[in-house]
Amino acid sequence: MSVLQRHNVKITGRGERAMVFAHGFGCDQNMWRFVAPAFEDRFRVVLFDHVGSGGSDLSAYDPEKYASLEGYADDVVAICTELGVKHGVFVGHSVSAMIGIIAAKRAPDLFDELVLVGPSPRYVDDEDYVGGFSAAQIEELLDFLDSNHMGWSQAMAPVIMGNADRPELGEELTNSFCMTDPDIARRFARATFLSDNRADLDGVTARVLVLQCSDDVIAPQAVGEYVHRKLPNSEFVLMKATGHCPNLSAPEETVAAIQAFL
Repeated sequence: MSVLQRHNVKITGRGERAMVFAHGFGCDQNMWRFVAPAFEDRFRVVLFDHVGSGGSDLSAYDPEKYASLEGYADDVVAICTELGVKHGVFVGHSVSAMIGIIAAKRAPDLFDELVLVGPSPRYVDDEDYVGGFSAAQIEELLDFLDSNHMGWSQAMAPVIMGNADRPELGEELTNSFCMTDPDIARRFARATFLSDNRADLDGVTARVLVLQCSDDVIAPQAVGEYVHRKLPNSEFVLMKATGHCPNLSAPEETVAAIQAFL
């Protein structure tokens, strides 16, 4: 199976430059359906699923490779290399923001711009660093997921989504979480929530847009501001959108912010 088949790669658009969209934990490329089409007139839009998600080839999942975000970043590099991407744009939501950072450092010619939507280089507080969670809270979250995948999904997805006045958004994220293979979800959660990619922010040469949502329980404003400070060639936008998934809850504002940056 080719790398494009393995990741269920879909390509649309008419532009010469590529714009690659990467989804977050427990999601798939469908999460970009309100955002990606807005760029098809200017870019070759590339959508894909991380191995273990959506329409990817589940048999390609390797627990050792995907025990860290580096394994996912290697896949991004492989997909882009196969497609001949040069000087493109990478848009990464949540954990894929850091996956994109790692990929860009491994292959600097791939992307001239990075759009990081709700990025977090480390979720656990550490001395002067505010990640949003204590180590005990993260362990409790992971233990809950280990013991009850469905219950965790039903409890956590609405909290992560926010926008309680629009319960259909939380329901969509819940359904997405529940469709993920429980064993893969547990491993991806550990790779995500136990990661520390702060050192990877050093030496990034691409222009970067940090899109920070208001009232985001997963990646608080202090985290987005930290990422912005560590990336000298970056812009910081605090969105009116609340929650952690503006690609679903506020696609128009998300599109407008990306277009203004590009």
